[in-house]
Amino acid sequence: MNRDSLLLGGMGALLVAAILAGAWQAAPGSIGDQPWANQVGYVVAALVAGAFYAGAVVLVRRRSVPHGLALVLAVAVACRIVTFATPPMLSTDIFRYVWDGRVQLAGINPYLYVPAAPELAFLRDHGAGWSGIFAHINRVDFATTIYPPVAQAVFALLAATWSSVWGIKAAMLLFDAAAAAAALALLRAARGSPALALIYLWNPLVLWEFDSAGHIDAAATGFIALALLAAVWRRPLWAGLALGAAVLCKLLPAALFPALWRRWDWRTPLACGALIVLGYAAYAGAGWRVLGYLPGYADEEGVGGQGAFLLRLLAAFGPVPAWAPYVYGAFALALLLGLAALIALRAPLPADPAARAAVICRDALILGTATMVVLSPHYPWYFAPLALPAILAPAISVLWLTVAAPLLYLDQWHDQVIWPALIFLPFAVLAVCDLLQVRPTLTALPFRRLG
Repeated sequence: MNRDSLLLGGMGALLVAAILAGAWQAAPGSIGDQPWANQVGYVVAALVAGAFYAGAVVLVRRRSVPHGLALVLAVAVACRIVTFATPPMLSTDIFRYVWDGRVQLAGINPYLYVPAAPELAFLRDHGAGWSGIFAHINRVDFATTIYPPVAQAVFALLAATWSSVWGIKAAMLLFDAAAAAAALALLRAARGSPALALIYLWNPLVLWEFDSAGHIDAAATGFIALALLAAVWRRPLWAGLALGAAVLCKLLPAALFPALWRRWDWRTPLACGALIVLGYAAYAGAGWRVLGYLPGYADEEGVGGQGAFLLRLLAAFGPVPAWAPYVYGAFALALLLGLAALIALRAPLPADPAARAAVICRDALILGTATMVVLSPHYPWYFAPLALPAILAPAISVLWLTVAAPLLYLDQWHDQVIWPALIFLPFAVLAVCDLLQVRPTLTALPFRRLG
Protein backbone atom coordinates (compact mmCIF):
# COMPACT_ATOMS: atom_id res chain seq x y z
CA MET A 1 0.00 0.00 0.00
CA ASN A 2 1.56 3.30 -1.11
CA ARG A 3 1.65 6.62 0.75
CA ASP A 4 -1.58 7.98 -0.77
CA SER A 5 -3.49 4.85 0.26
CA LEU A 6 -2.09 5.08 3.77
CA LEU A 7 -3.00 8.76 3.93
CA LEU A 8 -6.56 8.10 2.78
CA GLY A 9 -6.87 5.20 5.22
CA GLY A 10 -5.56 7.41 8.04
CA MET A 11 -8.08 10.12 7.25
CA GLY A 12 -10.79 7.50 7.18
CA ALA A 13 -9.73 6.17 10.59
CA LEU A 14 -9.79 9.70 12.01
CA LEU A 15 -13.24 10.24 10.51
CA VAL A 16 -14.51 7.10 12.23
CA ALA A 17 -12.97 8.31 15.51
CA ALA A 18 -14.69 11.70 15.17
CA ILE A 19 -18.01 9.99 14.46
CA LEU A 20 -17.52 7.86 17.58
CA ALA A 21 -16.80 11.02 19.57
CA GLY A 22 -20.09 12.48 18.38
CA ALA A 23 -21.90 9.28 19.33
CA TRP A 24 -20.62 9.60 22.92
CA GLN A 25 -22.86 12.64 23.28
CA ALA A 26 -25.90 10.53 22.43
CA ALA A 27 -29.15 10.53 24.36
CA PRO A 28 -32.54 9.82 22.76
CA GLY A 29 -34.60 12.81 21.67
CA SER A 30 -33.82 16.24 20.28
CA ILE A 31 -30.35 17.75 20.60
CA GLY A 32 -32.03 20.88 21.94
CA ASP A 33 -33.05 18.90 25.03
CA GLN A 34 -29.47 17.84 25.77
CA PRO A 35 -27.19 19.69 28.20
CA TRP A 36 -25.32 22.53 26.52
CA ALA A 37 -22.02 20.67 26.92
CA ASN A 38 -23.42 17.73 24.95
CA GLN A 39 -24.73 20.01 22.22
CA VAL A 40 -21.35 21.70 21.85
CA GLY A 41 -19.58 18.34 22.08
CA TYR A 42 -21.59 16.92 19.21
CA VAL A 43 -21.13 20.00 17.02
CA VAL A 44 -17.38 20.06 17.64
CA ALA A 45 -17.11 16.35 16.82
CA ALA A 46 -19.16 16.89 13.65
CA LEU A 47 -16.93 19.78 12.55
CA VAL A 48 -13.77 17.78 13.23
CA ALA A 49 -15.22 14.93 11.19
CA GLY A 50 -15.92 17.48 8.46
CA ALA A 51 -12.28 18.56 8.46
CA PHE A 52 -11.05 15.00 7.91
CA TYR A 53 -13.74 14.52 5.26
CA ALA A 54 -12.59 17.68 3.44
CA GLY A 55 -9.00 16.47 3.47
CA ALA A 56 -10.05 13.16 1.98
CA VAL A 57 -12.04 14.91 -0.75
CA VAL A 58 -9.02 16.98 -1.73
CA LEU A 59 -6.82 13.86 -1.80
CA VAL A 60 -9.07 11.79 -4.07
CA ARG A 61 -9.61 14.77 -6.36
CA ARG A 62 -5.86 15.31 -6.77
CA ARG A 63 -4.51 11.76 -6.74
CA SER A 64 -5.37 8.35 -8.09
CA VAL A 65 -5.33 6.31 -4.88
CA PRO A 66 -4.63 2.56 -5.19
CA HIS A 67 -7.36 0.47 -3.52
CA GLY A 68 -9.29 3.75 -3.17
CA LEU A 69 -12.77 2.27 -3.55
CA ALA A 70 -12.09 -0.53 -1.07
CA LEU A 71 -10.89 2.00 1.51
CA VAL A 72 -13.85 4.28 0.84
CA LEU A 73 -16.36 1.47 1.27
CA ALA A 74 -14.68 0.09 4.41
CA VAL A 75 -14.74 3.48 6.15
CA ALA A 76 -18.29 4.19 4.93
CA VAL A 77 -19.54 0.92 6.41
CA ALA A 78 -17.69 1.50 9.71
CA CYS A 79 -19.17 4.99 10.05
CA ARG A 80 -22.67 3.73 9.31
CA ILE A 81 -22.38 0.98 11.91
CA VAL A 82 -21.67 3.67 14.51
CA THR A 83 -24.38 6.10 13.41
CA PHE A 84 -27.01 3.40 12.93
CA ALA A 85 -26.37 2.07 16.43
CA THR A 86 -26.61 5.58 17.93
CA PRO A 87 -30.02 6.63 19.30
CA PRO A 88 -31.75 9.38 17.27
CA MET A 89 -30.30 12.26 19.27
CA LEU A 90 -30.62 15.15 16.83
CA SER A 91 -34.37 15.48 16.40
CA THR A 92 -37.61 13.72 17.28
CA ASP A 93 -38.94 13.58 13.71
CA ILE A 94 -38.40 9.84 13.54
CA PHE A 95 -41.02 9.30 16.25
CA ARG A 96 -43.59 11.12 14.12
CA TYR A 97 -42.73 8.76 11.25
CA VAL A 98 -43.53 5.73 13.41
CA TRP A 99 -46.73 7.41 14.62
CA ASP A 100 -47.93 8.25 11.10
CA GLY A 101 -47.42 4.63 10.08
CA ARG A 102 -49.30 3.45 13.16
CA VAL A 103 -52.21 5.76 12.35
CA GLN A 104 -52.43 4.44 8.79
CA LEU A 105 -52.26 0.84 9.96
CA ALA A 106 -55.38 1.59 12.01
CA GLY A 107 -57.12 2.67 8.80
CA ILE A 108 -57.06 6.41 9.58
CA ASN A 109 -55.93 9.15 7.20
CA PRO A 110 -52.78 10.66 8.78
CA TYR A 111 -53.69 14.18 7.61
CA LEU A 112 -56.91 14.32 9.63
CA TYR A 113 -55.91 14.48 13.30
CA VAL A 114 -53.14 15.82 15.52
CA PRO A 115 -51.49 13.06 17.58
CA ALA A 116 -53.13 14.29 20.80
CA ALA A 117 -56.63 14.10 19.28
CA PRO A 118 -59.05 11.92 21.29
CA GLU A 119 -59.82 9.97 18.09
CA LEU A 120 -56.25 8.59 18.23
CA ALA A 121 -56.05 7.99 21.97
CA PHE A 122 -56.23 4.21 21.51
CA LEU A 123 -52.95 4.29 19.55
CA ARG A 124 -50.88 5.90 22.29
CA ASP A 125 -48.19 3.88 24.02
CA HIS A 126 -46.53 4.42 27.36
CA GLY A 127 -43.13 2.90 26.71
CA ALA A 128 -40.08 4.12 28.59
CA GLY A 129 -37.06 5.74 26.94
CA TRP A 130 -36.82 5.83 23.18
CA SER A 131 -38.96 2.72 22.84
CA GLY A 132 -41.95 4.93 23.64
CA ILE A 133 -43.30 6.76 20.59
CA PHE A 134 -46.10 9.09 21.64
CA ALA A 135 -44.11 10.81 24.40
CA HIS A 136 -41.45 11.93 21.90
CA ILE A 137 -43.68 13.31 19.12
CA ASN A 138 -43.15 17.01 18.49
CA ARG A 139 -46.04 19.49 18.04
CA VAL A 140 -48.25 16.78 19.44
CA ASP A 141 -51.30 18.90 20.21
CA PHE A 142 -51.47 21.36 17.31
CA ALA A 143 -49.85 19.91 14.18
CA THR A 144 -51.03 17.18 11.87
CA THR A 145 -48.36 15.49 9.78
CA ILE A 146 -46.46 17.47 7.13
CA TYR A 147 -45.02 14.51 5.22
CA PRO A 148 -46.17 13.90 1.61
CA PRO A 149 -47.75 10.69 0.26
CA VAL A 150 -44.68 8.60 -0.69
CA ALA A 151 -43.19 9.31 2.73
CA GLN A 152 -46.51 8.21 4.23
CA ALA A 153 -46.47 5.05 2.13
CA VAL A 154 -43.00 4.24 3.50
CA PHE A 155 -44.23 4.84 7.06
CA ALA A 156 -47.29 2.64 6.48
CA LEU A 157 -45.19 -0.18 5.02
CA LEU A 158 -42.87 -0.08 8.02
CA ALA A 159 -45.80 -0.01 10.42
CA ALA A 160 -46.96 -3.28 8.90
CA THR A 161 -43.53 -4.89 8.95
CA TRP A 162 -41.24 -3.27 11.56
CA SER A 163 -43.08 -0.64 13.56
CA SER A 164 -40.28 0.94 15.56
CA VAL A 165 -37.57 3.55 15.48
CA TRP A 166 -35.18 0.79 14.44
CA GLY A 167 -37.41 -0.03 11.47
CA ILE A 168 -37.34 3.59 10.29
CA LYS A 169 -33.57 3.78 10.73
CA ALA A 170 -33.09 0.54 8.77
CA ALA A 171 -35.29 1.81 5.93
CA MET A 172 -33.38 5.09 5.71
CA LEU A 173 -30.11 3.15 5.73
CA LEU A 174 -31.39 1.20 2.72
CA PHE A 175 -32.31 4.41 0.90
CA ASP A 176 -28.85 5.72 1.74
CA ALA A 177 -27.34 2.55 0.28
CA ALA A 178 -29.43 3.00 -2.88
CA ALA A 179 -28.10 6.56 -3.21
CA ALA A 180 -24.55 5.27 -2.75
CA ALA A 181 -25.03 2.60 -5.44
CA ALA A 182 -26.46 5.19 -7.82
CA ALA A 183 -23.51 7.48 -7.03
CA LEU A 184 -21.10 4.73 -8.09
CA ALA A 185 -23.11 4.18 -11.29
CA LEU A 186 -23.01 7.93 -12.03
CA LEU A 187 -19.24 7.94 -11.57
CA ARG A 188 -18.92 4.97 -13.89
CA ALA A 189 -21.04 6.74 -16.51
CA ALA A 190 -18.84 9.83 -16.14
CA ARG A 191 -15.71 7.69 -16.38
CA GLY A 192 -14.61 9.09 -13.03
CA SER A 193 -12.68 7.43 -10.24
CA PRO A 194 -15.02 5.34 -8.07
CA ALA A 195 -13.14 6.64 -5.01
CA LEU A 196 -14.94 9.96 -5.59
CA ALA A 197 -18.00 8.27 -4.11
CA LEU A 198 -16.56 9.28 -0.73
CA ILE A 199 -17.86 12.81 -1.44
CA TYR A 200 -21.24 11.32 -0.61
CA LEU A 201 -20.33 8.23 1.40
CA TRP A 202 -18.05 9.97 3.91
CA ASN A 203 -20.04 13.17 4.30
CA PRO A 204 -20.63 13.54 8.08
CA LEU A 205 -23.96 15.29 7.59
CA VAL A 206 -25.23 12.34 5.55
CA LEU A 207 -23.96 9.89 8.17
CA TRP A 208 -25.68 11.64 11.07
CA GLU A 209 -28.89 12.88 9.50
CA PHE A 210 -29.70 9.82 7.41
CA ASP A 211 -28.30 6.87 9.32
CA SER A 212 -28.62 8.10 12.91
CA ALA A 213 -31.52 10.56 12.93
CA GLY A 214 -33.30 8.59 10.20
CA HIS A 215 -34.66 11.65 8.42
CA ILE A 216 -36.96 11.09 5.46
CA ASP A 217 -34.48 13.17 3.45
CA ALA A 218 -32.59 9.88 3.01
CA ALA A 219 -35.51 8.50 1.00
CA ALA A 220 -35.75 11.71 -1.01
CA THR A 221 -32.00 11.53 -1.74
CA GLY A 222 -32.25 7.91 -2.82
CA PHE A 223 -34.96 8.79 -5.32
CA ILE A 224 -33.03 11.88 -6.47
CA ALA A 225 -30.02 9.67 -7.16
CA LEU A 226 -32.15 7.29 -9.22
CA ALA A 227 -33.66 10.23 -11.13
CA LEU A 228 -30.21 11.59 -11.99
CA LEU A 229 -29.03 8.16 -13.09
CA ALA A 230 -32.12 7.59 -15.23
CA ALA A 231 -31.60 10.97 -16.91
CA VAL A 232 -27.97 10.11 -17.63
CA TRP A 233 -29.09 6.77 -19.11
CA ARG A 234 -31.75 8.59 -21.17
CA ARG A 235 -34.71 6.98 -19.48
CA PRO A 236 -37.02 10.02 -19.20
CA LEU A 237 -40.04 8.08 -17.95
CA TRP A 238 -38.07 6.55 -15.08
CA ALA A 239 -36.40 9.88 -14.35
CA GLY A 240 -39.82 11.51 -13.99
CA LEU A 241 -41.15 8.74 -11.75
CA ALA A 242 -38.08 8.82 -9.50
CA LEU A 243 -38.16 12.60 -9.20
CA GLY A 244 -41.90 12.47 -8.49
CA ALA A 245 -41.23 9.98 -5.69
CA ALA A 246 -38.54 12.29 -4.29
CA VAL A 247 -40.97 15.22 -4.35
CA LEU A 248 -43.56 13.11 -2.55
CA CYS A 249 -41.01 12.47 0.18
CA LYS A 250 -39.89 16.06 0.79
CA LEU A 251 -41.34 18.48 -1.87
CA LEU A 252 -38.07 20.46 -2.21
CA PRO A 253 -36.59 18.09 -4.87
CA ALA A 254 -39.07 19.68 -7.30
CA ALA A 255 -36.42 22.40 -7.69
CA LEU A 256 -34.19 19.87 -9.49
CA PHE A 257 -36.62 19.23 -12.35
CA PRO A 258 -34.89 21.62 -14.82
CA ALA A 259 -31.66 19.62 -14.48
CA LEU A 260 -33.41 16.53 -15.86
CA TRP A 261 -35.62 18.11 -18.50
CA ARG A 262 -34.96 19.66 -21.89
CA ARG A 263 -37.37 21.07 -24.47
CA TRP A 264 -39.71 18.63 -26.22
CA ASP A 265 -39.30 15.99 -23.52
CA TRP A 266 -42.90 15.27 -22.49
CA ARG A 267 -42.36 11.94 -20.74
CA THR A 268 -40.41 13.27 -17.75
CA PRO A 269 -42.97 15.93 -16.71
CA LEU A 270 -45.89 13.62 -17.49
CA ALA A 271 -44.53 10.79 -15.34
CA CYS A 272 -43.52 13.14 -12.52
CA GLY A 273 -46.82 15.03 -12.52
CA ALA A 274 -48.97 11.89 -12.79
CA LEU A 275 -47.25 10.27 -9.81
CA ILE A 276 -47.69 13.41 -7.70
CA VAL A 277 -51.40 13.62 -8.57
CA LEU A 278 -51.95 9.91 -7.87
CA GLY A 279 -50.04 10.17 -4.61
CA TYR A 280 -52.21 12.95 -3.24
CA ALA A 281 -55.35 11.32 -4.65
CA ALA A 282 -54.64 8.31 -2.42
CA TYR A 283 -55.12 10.57 0.61
CA ALA A 284 -57.86 12.76 -0.84
CA GLY A 285 -60.21 11.70 1.95
CA ALA A 286 -58.62 14.47 4.02
CA GLY A 287 -59.92 17.07 1.55
CA TRP A 288 -58.22 20.44 1.79
CA ARG A 289 -56.31 19.16 4.84
CA VAL A 290 -54.23 16.82 2.68
CA LEU A 291 -51.29 19.22 3.02
CA GLY A 292 -51.41 18.69 6.78
CA TYR A 293 -49.37 21.10 8.86
CA LEU A 294 -47.19 22.07 5.90
CA PRO A 295 -48.48 25.67 5.64
CA GLY A 296 -47.98 26.14 9.39
CA TYR A 297 -44.49 24.66 9.23
CA ALA A 298 -43.62 26.93 6.30
CA ASP A 299 -44.75 29.88 8.42
CA GLU A 300 -42.60 28.66 11.32
CA GLU A 301 -39.60 28.44 9.02
CA GLY A 302 -40.23 31.86 7.54
CA VAL A 303 -40.66 30.58 3.98
CA GLY A 304 -41.53 33.61 1.90
CA GLY A 305 -38.76 35.79 3.22
CA GLN A 306 -39.30 36.57 6.87
CA GLY A 307 -37.03 33.75 8.03
CA ALA A 308 -34.29 34.25 5.45
CA PHE A 309 -30.77 34.62 6.77
CA LEU A 310 -30.15 37.86 4.88
CA LEU A 311 -33.08 39.57 6.59
CA ARG A 312 -32.07 38.16 9.97
CA LEU A 313 -28.60 39.55 9.42
CA LEU A 314 -29.94 42.98 8.52
CA ALA A 315 -32.21 42.91 11.57
CA ALA A 316 -29.13 42.50 13.78
CA PHE A 317 -28.06 46.01 12.74
CA GLY A 318 -31.43 47.74 12.97
CA PRO A 319 -35.16 47.52 12.22
CA VAL A 320 -36.15 45.85 8.97
CA PRO A 321 -39.14 47.39 7.13
CA ALA A 322 -42.37 45.38 7.18
CA TRP A 323 -42.31 45.15 3.39
CA ALA A 324 -38.78 43.68 3.25
CA PRO A 325 -39.84 40.00 3.47
CA TYR A 326 -42.24 40.45 0.54
CA VAL A 327 -39.55 42.08 -1.58
CA TYR A 328 -37.08 39.36 -0.65
CA GLY A 329 -39.62 36.63 -1.41
CA ALA A 330 -40.44 38.10 -4.82
CA PHE A 331 -36.76 38.57 -5.68
CA ALA A 332 -35.87 35.04 -4.53
CA LEU A 333 -38.71 33.51 -6.54
CA ALA A 334 -37.70 35.45 -9.65
CA LEU A 335 -34.08 34.38 -9.17
CA LEU A 336 -34.96 30.69 -8.85
CA LEU A 337 -37.36 30.75 -11.80
CA GLY A 338 -34.80 32.55 -13.94
CA LEU A 339 -32.12 30.02 -13.02
CA ALA A 340 -34.50 27.15 -13.75
CA ALA A 341 -35.37 28.58 -17.16
CA LEU A 342 -31.72 29.20 -18.01
CA ILE A 343 -30.86 25.57 -17.27
CA ALA A 344 -33.92 23.89 -18.78
CA LEU A 345 -34.17 25.90 -22.00
CA ARG A 346 -30.57 25.94 -23.11
CA ALA A 347 -28.79 23.52 -25.46
CA PRO A 348 -29.71 19.82 -25.41
CA LEU A 349 -27.82 17.54 -23.08
CA PRO A 350 -24.53 16.18 -24.50
CA ALA A 351 -24.61 12.92 -26.43
CA ASP A 352 -21.54 11.61 -24.61
CA PRO A 353 -22.68 9.89 -21.37
CA ALA A 354 -19.69 11.19 -19.41
CA ALA A 355 -20.35 14.81 -20.33
CA ARG A 356 -24.09 14.31 -19.84
CA ALA A 357 -23.58 12.96 -16.32
CA ALA A 358 -21.35 15.91 -15.42
CA VAL A 359 -23.83 18.47 -16.77
CA ILE A 360 -26.86 16.92 -15.08
CA CYS A 361 -25.15 16.65 -11.70
CA ARG A 362 -23.72 20.16 -12.01
CA ASP A 363 -27.13 21.62 -12.85
CA ALA A 364 -28.80 19.68 -10.03
CA LEU A 365 -26.21 20.95 -7.59
CA ILE A 366 -26.65 24.56 -8.72
CA LEU A 367 -30.45 24.38 -8.47
CA GLY A 368 -30.39 22.58 -5.12
CA THR A 369 -27.83 24.95 -3.62
CA ALA A 370 -29.63 28.06 -4.85
CA THR A 371 -32.87 26.80 -3.31
CA MET A 372 -31.21 26.05 0.02
CA VAL A 373 -29.42 29.39 0.20
CA VAL A 374 -32.55 31.35 -0.69
CA LEU A 375 -34.61 29.49 1.92
CA SER A 376 -31.71 29.35 4.42
CA PRO A 377 -33.39 26.57 6.45
CA HIS A 378 -32.92 26.40 10.19
CA TYR A 379 -32.13 22.69 10.32
CA PRO A 380 -28.92 21.00 9.11
CA TRP A 381 -30.49 17.97 7.44
CA TYR A 382 -31.89 20.07 4.59
CA PHE A 383 -28.35 20.46 3.24
CA ALA A 384 -27.42 16.75 3.27
CA PRO A 385 -28.87 15.86 -0.19
CA LEU A 386 -26.42 18.31 -1.80
CA ALA A 387 -23.65 15.78 -1.19
CA LEU A 388 -25.12 13.46 -3.83
CA PRO A 389 -24.73 15.54 -7.03
CA ALA A 390 -21.48 16.92 -5.59
CA ILE A 391 -19.73 13.64 -6.49
CA LEU A 392 -19.40 14.97 -10.05
CA ALA A 393 -19.48 18.68 -9.21
CA PRO A 394 -17.74 19.16 -5.86
CA ALA A 395 -17.85 22.95 -5.47
CA ILE A 396 -15.91 24.06 -2.41
CA SER A 397 -18.72 26.38 -1.36
CA VAL A 398 -21.31 23.60 -1.42
CA LEU A 399 -19.13 21.17 0.49
CA TRP A 400 -18.65 23.92 3.07
CA LEU A 401 -22.44 24.12 3.51
CA THR A 402 -22.67 20.41 4.28
CA VAL A 403 -19.68 20.45 6.64
CA ALA A 404 -20.66 23.61 8.55
CA ALA A 405 -24.42 22.93 8.74
CA PRO A 406 -24.24 21.30 12.25
CA LEU A 407 -23.60 24.80 13.64
CA LEU A 408 -27.33 25.37 13.23
CA TYR A 409 -27.91 23.02 16.17
CA LEU A 410 -26.49 25.75 18.41
CA ASP A 411 -29.34 28.06 17.33
CA GLN A 412 -32.23 25.90 18.54
CA TRP A 413 -34.74 28.75 18.80
CA HIS A 414 -33.70 30.47 15.55
CA ASP A 415 -33.12 33.68 17.50
CA GLN A 416 -29.37 34.13 17.03
CA VAL A 417 -27.64 35.27 13.88
CA ILE A 418 -24.07 34.30 14.75
CA TRP A 419 -24.37 30.58 13.99
CA PRO A 420 -25.99 30.86 10.56
CA ALA A 421 -23.58 33.71 9.81
CA LEU A 422 -20.67 31.32 10.35
CA ILE A 423 -22.21 29.13 7.67
CA PHE A 424 -23.55 31.50 5.04
CA LEU A 425 -20.95 34.28 5.06
CA PRO A 426 -18.00 31.93 4.33
CA PHE A 427 -20.24 30.21 1.79
CA ALA A 428 -20.71 33.52 -0.03
CA VAL A 429 -16.95 34.06 -0.20
CA LEU A 430 -16.30 30.50 -1.38
CA ALA A 431 -19.11 30.73 -3.95
CA VAL A 432 -17.39 33.76 -5.46
CA CYS A 433 -14.15 31.76 -5.56
CA ASP A 434 -15.99 28.95 -7.33
CA LEU A 435 -17.51 31.32 -9.86
CA LEU A 436 -14.18 32.98 -10.56
CA GLN A 437 -12.35 29.64 -10.50
CA VAL A 438 -9.82 31.03 -8.04
CA ARG A 439 -8.88 27.50 -7.01
CA PRO A 440 -9.15 25.38 -10.16
CA THR A 441 -6.44 23.02 -8.92
CA LEU A 442 -8.72 21.51 -6.29
CA THR A 443 -11.46 20.30 -8.58
CA ALA A 444 -13.44 20.82 -11.74
CA LEU A 445 -16.03 23.11 -10.22
CA PRO A 446 -19.68 22.86 -11.22
CA PHE A 447 -19.60 26.34 -12.73
CA ARG A 448 -16.58 25.52 -14.84
CA ARG A 449 -17.12 25.36 -18.57
CA LEU A 450 -17.32 21.77 -19.77
CA GLY A 451 -15.95 20.41 -22.97
